[in-house]
Amino acid sequence: MSVYLDHAATSPLRPEARDAWLAAVEVTGNASSIHGSGQSARRLLEESREMLAGVLHCDPVEVLFTSGGTESINLAIKGLWWERKQGGSILLPDGEHHATMDAANWLMTHDRAEVRAVSLDGVGRISLAEFAGRLPGASLATALVANNEVGTVNDVSSLSELSAEAGVPLHLDAVAAFGHIPISFNSIRADAGSGVGLVALSVSAHKVGGPVGVGALVAARSAELSPLQHGGGQQRGLRAGTQDIAGAAAFAAAAVAAEAERDSERARLLTLTHRVVRGVQSVVPDAVLLGDATERIPGNANFLFPRAHGETLLFLLDQAGISVSTGSACQAGVAEPSHVVRAIGRSETDARSVLRISLGRTTTPADVDELLAALPIAHERAAASRSRADARS
Repeated sequence: MSVYLDHAATSPLRPEARDAWLAAVEVTGNASSIHGSGQSARRLLEESREMLAGVLHCDPVEVLFTSGGTESINLAIKGLWWERKQGGSILLPDGEHHATMDAANWLMTHDRAEVRAVSLDGVGRISLAEFAGRLPGASLATALVANNEVGTVNDVSSLSELSAEAGVPLHLDAVAAFGHIPISFNSIRADAGSGVGLVALSVSAHKVGGPVGVGALVAARSAELSPLQHGGGQQRGLRAGTQDIAGAAAFAAAAVAAEAERDSERARLLTLTHRVVRGVQSVVPDAVLLGDATERIPGNANFLFPRAHGETLLFLLDQAGISVSTGSACQAGVAEPSHVVRAIGRSETDARSVLRISLGRTTTPADVDELLAALPIAHERAAASRSRADARS
């Protein structure tokens, strides 16, 4: 039996989400149709929107259902830029998810956008002072609520306040954080003025036990956004197309379930994560835990193994039936060093020597024990392989 310790990449489907999807997929009707069947579908869609809005603490009309976190991020970054570019720039902290980085880079290549970088500290947290100093004159800013690789949580309320004071709209990528830490759109936004401060927030269903291929962008009523696609007036004209009712229902069910158990699950995962950290550092004494030691996503344990390549460790653990990752799943299969590890001041060699172990609601103490039992021999073999490779070079 395999041990799944890559919940940060995707989380197993929740029974509540599966049941909601199966029930909704039996509903015949296009939510944009005005006949009875269409309106029945519309009611289910809007009930799902209300449920998700309740979890995220925003108005239902502000919830735009998308195909996932990547689309939500692209809609926010490109949509805000196209409305406000006017010779400004995009404030982009180092270590962001590739969906954000690639969207900004696309705008640089195709739309003459400029990017202002903001550095991270040694645990992966955005520098508030540098963020504030680079805001004046920017067209938009973006930031992770919590780093998807090293797990460090950012002070997003301060980022929103600073953005509002500078008259800059802010997008937050909450994909990795949603379901694990409290996220309240209205509280983070606070009393920000119209169209500035926090105006957009991205989330994804499959990170909280919903289906793959569903996400949402919370877009404030005052957000000035251009749509990515055209072809209908659905969702305030910001996301045209026939809406995925079953996906929305499943996402809402998963989000409600995740929120209901968040506090108890946090406590359980913290206990298991401490067990992982103590165990890994016991069997591999030179392993280094990256990210903030306490202010991090529950269940995230990202280690630097100085004497081994992370990719080799991943394959050896996979052979032992244990699934982990070397970083963002969106970069899976790409043999390149972690840009997050480089952003926190580590070398390129270190950036190739990391392993992310991420626990979730299905993780048990027995799973942790199997990891710790398999790790010593896997690390010994990976270290020997690297030593031979270094000797040849």
